[in-house]
Amino acid sequence: MSIIGRKEHLKELDRLLESNDAEFLALYGRRRVGKTFLIEQHFGKQLCFQLTGIRDGLLKEQLANFHTEISKRSQKQRDCPSSWQEAFQQLADHLRTLRGKGKRVIFLDELPWLASARSRFLPALDHFWNTYLRKDPRFILVICGSAASWMIAKVIDHKGGLHNRITARMKLDPFTLTESGQFLKSRGVKLTQYDQITLAMVMGGIAHYLKEAQPGQSAAQIIDRACFTKTGLLRDEFDRLYASLFENSDRHVEIVRELAKHPQGLTRPALTKIYTTGGRLSQTLRELEEAGFISIHEQFDKKSKDTIYRVADEYSLFYIKWIENKRSTGAGGFLGKFNTAPWRAWSGYALESLAYKHTPQIKSTLGIAQVDTHACSWIHRPNKTFPKGAQIDLLLDRADRSINLIEIKFSEGPFTINKAYAEELRRKVQVFKDVTGTKKNVFLTFLTTHGLTDNAYAKELVDISITTECFFK
Repeated sequence: MSIIGRKEHLKELDRLLESNDAEFLALYGRRRVGKTFLIEQHFGKQLCFQLTGIRDGLLKEQLANFHTEISKRSQKQRDCPSSWQEAFQQLADHLRTLRGKGKRVIFLDELPWLASARSRFLPALDHFWNTYLRKDPRFILVICGSAASWMIAKVIDHKGGLHNRITARMKLDPFTLTESGQFLKSRGVKLTQYDQITLAMVMGGIAHYLKEAQPGQSAAQIIDRACFTKTGLLRDEFDRLYASLFENSDRHVEIVRELAKHPQGLTRPALTKIYTTGGRLSQTLRELEEAGFISIHEQFDKKSKDTIYRVADEYSLFYIKWIENKRSTGAGGFLGKFNTAPWRAWSGYALESLAYKHTPQIKSTLGIAQVDTHACSWIHRPNKTFPKGAQIDLLLDRADRSINLIEIKFSEGPFTINKAYAEELRRKVQVFKDVTGTKKNVFLTFLTTHGLTDNAYAKELVDISITTECFFK
């Protein structure tokens, strides 16, 4: 199977292959995103040793796993090493037997599981690189981990040890909608853009989750089977996901659950009042952001303390709302809930998350790709001066003295602005102008799945109408 997307990543991997020096790559990204697949596929011919950590494995078990892997690749009989220092010495002895001038890749996967407490793995790896690998330009050492916060803290930004050894770093993000579509097509799955978006609102761009899609099934059928049948991959993925990425994951889960209750997000002061689990809030928020579970959005014309935190992981939102609360039970249960009022309400919020991730595509469609633009949110809560509240789904503050107030609507067909909603839109735009006092152009912009119904209200109020088709550009 060929690699989908990842063009910039492949360029970097090719650069390492062409380098005249030994290279040390640190690769990270959330669980199931495709890190191992990328390395194995692109470096397949160059891989000369590969080791994957065992989750919660004892030192003895990890070393036994190492012994198994090196025995597969070497004809020399060796005793099982008693320490990582001895293990890397055995690996160095094996590498010395390799002939040829081409690049050779040593791939250490799930590094956080290998480098458990008191294992002395990292000092041994540092010594292995410094005394042997870096001196031989044939070698590329790749270390990989799903626990992004651990990789950054212990390896990439760590002031000692491996920090100064890394020659390249790479983060692998989930697929964009375009890449997800290519991935599905490569597996014979043919879905409309509407159904691809529906699937993305549940699975995000996680390649392993998207493998659940089968040819000839609608998005609703795929979601029903993957999330609500007893053997569905995503039915019980939530707890495993967080536990595999974070130590003391209860505090991370608590924040995600709380943010899931507030689709418009929460500020740091609001989170401080709610957060009860032991541990530092700043560190936990940073770890969640690095792993892609939450996103941070500045508010227009507000101070940094008013920054909004929102859940960014589509699967987590769906699990908390639909799977965990048993809103759909058993095979076929979700099919009965699909396109009900609760689903439509939830999907509107889920589409907002996708919109933030596809801001470059939105800008391109609006014809402002080259304009310096700040994407943010805006919420006004009633006060004595301005007693009417208002909220903007997505705001683009542009350097050309213009602002797009973007309303995001998910619907099966063209979205219709009726009399009551027209009045709400007039009020919302006026509240924004009054509260902010902006002197910029203000363009009311609609982002919908199937466009707007062409009626008098749309003509009067909407300056620009675009559709989610832009996500796929």
